[in-house]
Amino acid sequence: MNISVDPVAFTIGSVEIRWYGIFIALAIVWIVIWLVWRMKKGANLTYDTIFTAALVGIPSGVVISRLLHVLDNIVIAKLHPEISGVIDYAQEPGLIIGFEGLTAYGAVLGAALGVWIYCRFAKVDLGYFSHIIAPAVISAQAIGRIGCLLNGCCYGNVCSLPWGITYPGIGPVHPTQVYELIYNLIVFGVLWKLMSKVRPDGTLFLIYLALYSAWRIGIDFLRPGNPFLFDLHQAQVIGIIVLAITIPLLVRRWPWFKKEESPQQELEVS
Repeated sequence: MNISVDPVAFTIGSVEIRWYGIFIALAIVWIVIWLVWRMKKGANLTYDTIFTAALVGIPSGVVISRLLHVLDNIVIAKLHPEISGVIDYAQEPGLIIGFEGLTAYGAVLGAALGVWIYCRFAKVDLGYFSHIIAPAVISAQAIGRIGCLLNGCCYGNVCSLPWGITYPGIGPVHPTQVYELIYNLIVFGVLWKLMSKVRPDGTLFLIYLALYSAWRIGIDFLRPGNPFLFDLHQAQVIGIIVLAITIPLLVRRWPWFKKEESPQQELEVS
C-alpha cells in the first residue's frame, strides 16, 4: 500500500499544521470526552477535576516528551558520534525548545507526572482517577498512531510482506503504526472488560503500563532507530524500567479481582 499523503494538512500563515498534530489533539479531546462520559455514568469525578487535570497533564506531557527526545539525541551523540543526523542538544541548547521530535512514552509519563502532582495538591484520589482514565489513554494512543501513519513517521524496517507500506522514496516497510494501532485497541478491550473487576484502584493503570511497555520493547525490534543504551532504543530502555517497576507492584497487589467495599467507588461498565 502506497501512502502519499502530504504530512502537512494545511497552513495558517507560516505555521504548518501537520496530520500528526491534528490526531494528537483529537486523542486529547477523546480522553476528556471519555472522562466526562464516565462521570455521567456515575464515576466520582467533577468537571473541575477533569479539566484541571487536562490543563496540567497536557503541558507536562509535552515538556517531558520533548525532554526525552532531547536526552535521546544527547546520549546518542556522545556514545555514538559516528551516527550522522543526530542533534547534540548539549552543544546547541538553542534548539531544545520545539515541537518536532516528541516521544509517546514522554507524553504518557509526563502527563501522568503532572496529574499526580495535581492530585496531590487537590486531594484527588490518584488511584481512582488512573483507574478510570487507563482505557482512554491506550485508545488515545491508537488515535495518535493514525497521525503517525499519515505523517510518514514511526514506520518499521524494510520488509517484503504483502501488507508492507511505502512512502515516497521509502519502502516497502513494516506498517508498525498499524500494528500498534491494532494492539492498542486490543488492550483497550482488555482494560474495558477488567474495569469493573480489578481492584484496588490504580491496578488497572499498572496493567496498562505493563502491557504497553512489553509491546514497545518488542515492536521496536521491527523499527529503525539509533541505539540509546546496550544497542536498544530509548523506548525499549524505558519499557524495561517501567516493567521493572510495574510487575513487582502488580505481584504485590495480587489477587487483583476483589469486590469493592465502598459502593461509591464501584464502576459500572455499560
